[in-house]
Formats: sequence, structure tokens, C-alpha cells
Amino acid sequence: MQTSSLHGRRSAASVRHEWSAIKAVAAKLGIGTTETLRKWIRRDQIDSGARLGTTTEEPAQVKAMKKEITELKRANEILKAVASFFAAELDRPLTRS
Repeated sequence: MQTSSLHGRRSAASVRHEWSAIKAVAAKLGIGTTETLRKWIRRDQIDSGARLGTTTEEPAQVKAMKKEITELKRANEILKAVASFFAAELDRPLTRS
């Protein structure tokens, strides 16, 4: 049980240290708030694969895929209509003039 308590203290100390470092860098860079820099750091960690989460590119990829699916469904409907038309033409009795 002490290990878990000790680990908890280290984590809290680590978080405090990280926040202090981010705060100092934000001030040196003239960034308005520490939270802004913290979010940029998290975003970079996610985008680089160092941290789990949705990357910046994934929502754009999902949007593009949804658009492609919509276009493919439309093309499929057109192909079904064309196939029905030709099937009806083949089923018509041949008439000679």
C-alpha cells in the first residue's frame, strides 16, 4: 500500500513540476495563458504518437471518408438504375418493323 501512496506522491510532484515548467516557458514566450501552451504540448504529443488520443488529421480524414461514402452510394444508385433499365430492355420481346 505504501508503494501506491508513494507513486501517487511522485505523480503529483511530477504534475506540479511539469506545470511549473510549462508556466515558465509560456511566460518566456509571451503566451497568454499556461493552459494554451499545455494544450499545444498535448496536441503535439498526440499527433506524434507519444500520447493516446485523436490526432489533428483524423477528423479531416473521417470527413473525407464520409464524403466519399456518400458519392459511392450515389454512384451505386445510378448503376442500379442503369442495370434495371437494361434488364427491362432485355426482357422486352423483339419486334420487327
